[in-house]
Amino acid sequence: MAKRTEVSNGWTDKVYYVTRISLLFAFVLVFFSEFNPARIFTQMNKNLSLLTSALSYNRLVINIKYEINHNYFYKSDIRSLMIASALMVVGVIMLSVAACVSLGNLKMKRISNYITLGGSGVIIGGFFQMLSTYRLYQAIDAEIAETVGFNMAVDTLPTPLFVMLGFAVLQLLCSVLLIIAQPRPATGERCEMLTTYKLFIMFLPFIILAFVFAYLPLYGWRYAFFDYKSGPGNLSMNDFVGFKWFKSLVDNPMTRADIMRVMKNTLIMSGLGIATSWLAMAFAIFLSEIKTGWFRRIVQVFTTIPNFISWVLVYAIAFAIFSNEGFINNILTQITGVVHSHLYLQDKDMLYIKMLLWGIWKGIGWSAIIYIAGISGIDQQLYEAATVDGAGRFQKMRHVTLPGLLPTYSVMLLMAVAGILSNGMDQYLVFSNAVTKNNLEVLDLYVYNLGIGAGKIPISTVIGMLKTLVSVTLLFFANGISKMVRGESII
Repeated sequence: MAKRTEVSNGWTDKVYYVTRISLLFAFVLVFFSEFNPARIFTQMNKNLSLLTSALSYNRLVINIKYEINHNYFYKSDIRSLMIASALMVVGVIMLSVAACVSLGNLKMKRISNYITLGGSGVIIGGFFQMLSTYRLYQAIDAEIAETVGFNMAVDTLPTPLFVMLGFAVLQLLCSVLLIIAQPRPATGERCEMLTTYKLFIMFLPFIILAFVFAYLPLYGWRYAFFDYKSGPGNLSMNDFVGFKWFKSLVDNPMTRADIMRVMKNTLIMSGLGIATSWLAMAFAIFLSEIKTGWFRRIVQVFTTIPNFISWVLVYAIAFAIFSNEGFINNILTQITGVVHSHLYLQDKDMLYIKMLLWGIWKGIGWSAIIYIAGISGIDQQLYEAATVDGAGRFQKMRHVTLPGLLPTYSVMLLMAVAGILSNGMDQYLVFSNAVTKNNLEVLDLYVYNLGIGAGKIPISTVIGMLKTLVSVTLLFFANGISKMVRGESII
């Protein structure tokens, strides 16, 4: 069978680079609040992105509820603004789909052109709907500005709105040009794409998710340099304080003492977790040695299920067992005839070990999955050769299975070292009380209590930034040691 090759269509292929690059700029307008084209009212929340404008009515009206209640703004017009924002977002999504489809053969490029045509048309429709809403309130601004005390519509349309229109028109013109200039696909031609592009398209959703949930939040680091109070306000250079909050971590003795206490709790719990990380590997090895298939599956299911139980429910189980009227105290009361009402959950003795055991019970089955997959990848000929040499079951576990899993364990250990400051907060939040709070407040919980609980957004952002930088440094440090000792690395 002849090998299929992608045939270039000359200069028309270069046009797709223009549409793809402009699409990246359109994404900036969708996600970043500073470039929100929908901010056509003076009182709108300045931290509102176009995506949020399209999805959240409450966030859209958070600063203009008084004006809506007094009929200075009409709900129908706000919903019209939401619809216009949604049209723009949908249009950008359609352009994104078209950019992916354009990586295929001539027939797929043809389909891509029509999707681009439709997506740009949707964005232009959203633009004119947003423009009509703006013109409506601009026309009545002069009449009621004295009553309201401010101009409802901004003086001039936001520049990002025209930028979005420019992108849409550019995409529209490119799609029309391609539809006219590109040769038509042959009759009966099937949609095909090079394998390289197929793999890229399959991986693209994960890239987008990583960007949205891992990299886009880094934009919030700017709060560390402003005197920001939580609320719908806007950051301005009047609130810029430079490295004030960084210095307060060292200059303020109370903050310094809290950081030291929290770091102690964090490092102890992370250290215990790293010291017992081999348990998941050992559990996977012993689980793989169970020869009865149905029994092995039952054990694996029952040890994996706790991972999907929330820590709130885990605490409810712990409370039912260890509270002053729980299962343990009732059993002791019935056995001894003496009333037992010990508060086990408020006992600080061996508190770190107790938290570790809860964590092991909840996560060991799930953590063992990657090692079970690693065991299935070990060459079976090694086991056969060991059997021929007279090795017993434990000898094969020691000399075949364990060495086969060490590379996987090394990678997991490196990741654990890099995340030594990240314990999560769910477990410690639900188990903490007035007695155990000081011993259970790890760094993630401290940041939560400081930022969400106390409203100190800037300083909690500073701590989060420093935690990230330390984690990245530890990752490269541990990776360097691994490369020097084992000759292997993950970076």
